[in-house]
Amino acid sequence: MAVVQRSEFALALNQIASERGVDPSIVLETMKGAILAAYRKDNVVPDEDLEKYSVELNENTGETKILKEGKDVTPPGFGRIAAQTAKQVLLQKIREREKDAIIDEYSKRIGTVVNGMILRFIGPAIVVDIGKAEAVISPADKILNEQYFLNKKMSVYIKEIDEERREIMVSRSDPRLIEGLLRREVPEVNSGAVTIKKVVREPGNRAKIAVYSEQSGIDPVGSCVGQKGVRIQAVIDALDGLEKIDVIQWNPDPLKFITNALSPAKNLTVEIDEETKTARVRAPREELPLIIGREGQNVRLASKLSEYNIEVEGDESMTIQDSGQAEEPTEDKKTKNETPKTRKSKKTKTKEDDSEQGKSE
Repeated sequence: MAVVQRSEFALALNQIASERGVDPSIVLETMKGAILAAYRKDNVVPDEDLEKYSVELNENTGETKILKEGKDVTPPGFGRIAAQTAKQVLLQKIREREKDAIIDEYSKRIGTVVNGMILRFIGPAIVVDIGKAEAVISPADKILNEQYFLNKKMSVYIKEIDEERREIMVSRSDPRLIEGLLRREVPEVNSGAVTIKKVVREPGNRAKIAVYSEQSGIDPVGSCVGQKGVRIQAVIDALDGLEKIDVIQWNPDPLKFITNALSPAKNLTVEIDEETKTARVRAPREELPLIIGREGQNVRLASKLSEYNIEVEGDESMTIQDSGQAEEPTEDKKTKNETPKTRKSKKTKTKEDDSEQGKSE
C-alpha cells in the first residue's frame, strides 16, 4: 500500500490548527475568500459576475487556481501572490483565535481586582498590562486627581468586556475596586465572616463602607481597619493615598445605621419618614461641620450609603455638654486657664508679704 506523504503546507496548516484550536476548514475557506479578493485587485471582476468565480485550493499542496464557471483563469505568477495571501490569512486567524481565548479567560474574571502596569496612552484613555492581556481605562474610569505615568503599577477592577471593540475594560474609580481590595487585605472578608453590605465613594476624595458580621466574637469594623489601621491603610495606599475611607457598622435599624453613617459626628437625633425616604437629623451646632463634611462630602456619602435623603439642622438647645461630652475643669485646669496677669499679681503679692515680714522682724 502506498504511503501518502503530506506537503509542508498541509503539515503546517494542521499543526497550527491543532496547537491554536483553529478549525482547518474554516481557515481554508477564509483563505479562498482572501485569494479571490487579491485576484480582483489586479483583474476587473464586475459584482454581477462575482458568483461565476471560485477558488480551488489544494489542502495537501497548497496549489491555488482561480476558476470562472469551472474554467481555469489563473494569471501567470499568481501562485506567489496566493501563497503570500494565504500566509497572512493564516497568521490573522491565529491572532484572532488567541485573542478569543484571552477574552474568554478574562470574561470569567469580571468583578475581580488584578494588578496592572501602564503601557501607553491613547488620547485620554490608558492601556494597562494586566498579565496575559492588555486592558483599557476609559476617561470615566480614571481618578481625576490621580497622576498616571508610564510603567506605574496599580490595582484595577475588571469591569466588563467591550464586545464591539473586543477590549477588556478596567476601572480605578469603581466602588467595587475598594471591595476587591478589602477582600485581598482582610481575611475575614475573603472568608465571608465579614460581609461588605455597600461601598460608596467619591473617587480621589472620600469613601464609606458598611460592614456587618453575623458571627459572634467578630468585630467587622475592627477586622477591616486592622491593628493600628494597617489593613485599611493598605487599601488607601492602593488608591494612591488619595481617599479617606470610613468603615461603618451596618445595622438593620435605619435610625442606628444613619447615625453610624454620619460618623465621626456624634450627639445626633434622627427622625425618619419612610414614605418619602427622608431622615431629619438634629445636632448641636458644634457638630454640623463634622456632619456635613468638606464640601458636603460626609452627608452626601451617608445619604447614598443609607439610601435616605438626609436633611441636617442645628439645634441651639442641644449642646455637647448636654450629651455628657464636656466635663467640668478640675482645679489644676482652672489654674492653667488663668491669665498671665493674674498669675503675676499673685507673685507680686507674695514678694510684698515677704518684705513686710522682714520689716516686722
